[in-house]
Amino acid sequence: MTQVLFLGNIGMPELIILALVVLLLFGGKKIPELMGGIGKGVRSFKKGMNEIEEEINKEVDMKEVEKKEEK
Repeated sequence: MTQVLFLGNIGMPELIILALVVLLLFGGKKIPELMGGIGKGVRSFKKGMNEIEEEINKEVDMKEVEKKEEK
């Protein structure tokens, strides 16, 4: 069984029902578009996080170099 944060315990029957509801709501043709959009959003988010991490690391490295130059 899988535990999701706010949904409690979700078993296979619940996942199948959820998949059927999504299929009925969006239709077979819209689901790939929806998943593609979600994938692009996740990639964009990860790219932004990596850029922020690189920027922070660059600043830390610059401060370490400045400290070494002071000595």
